[in-house]
Amino acid sequence: MPHQSHPQLDPRKPLVLETRDLPRRPGALHAVSRQVPAPKDLGLELIGVPVGAELDLQLRMESVSEGVLVSGTVTGPLVGECGRCLRPISATLDVPIQEFYAYEHSTTDETTDEDEVGRLQGDLIDLEPALRDAVVLSLAANPVCREDCPGLCPDCGVPLDELPAGHNHEQVDPRWAALTQIKHSEE
Repeated sequence: MPHQSHPQLDPRKPLVLETRDLPRRPGALHAVSRQVPAPKDLGLELIGVPVGAELDLQLRMESVSEGVLVSGTVTGPLVGECGRCLRPISATLDVPIQEFYAYEHSTTDETTDEDEVGRLQGDLIDLEPALRDAVVLSLAANPVCREDCPGLCPDCGVPLDELPAGHNHEQVDPRWAALTQIKHSEE
C-alpha cells in the first residue's frame, strides 16, 4: 500500500523522539523526561497553551511487536478567558498521552491507512500531532473561571457577582415609552 512521503524529521527538534537506543524486542522500555517549548496553536479559541511556554513531558517508549508505544503525561500552563464573564483564566494542564507508532515495513504499516496510526521515520517519532490531539481534546470549548460563575449582566455587561443583589435594568415596552416620558416630565 503506497504511503505519502513525509518531510524528513529533524532529530534536534524538541518534539521528535529518537528510538535508536530502544531495542526492537517487545517489552523493551525507555523513559523520556524533557521540557519543550509549546508549539503554536496549541489550544482552542478561548483557552490554550501560550506559544513557547514550557511543557514538561514524562514519557515511556515501549517496544511492541509492530512498533513503539509512547505513553505518559504532558504538563504545562494554560491561559485563556472565561466563556461566561470574560475574566482571565490561568490553570495547569496535566494530560495523559498515548500513541502507537508503527515500524516502517511492518505488517501494521502495510495494512493500515496513513492516518490510522503514527509512523516511525527511520528511528524517529514525530510526537507533535499526538501531543496536539491530546491537549486540544482535553480542553473545554467553553472554559469557566469557576463552576458557579454567574456570567455578565446582559444589559450593562458587568460581571453579575460584582453587582448588588437585586440589580436590574428597567425594561420599558416601546409601546408605553411615551407614557414614561410624560411621567418623568411631571416629576
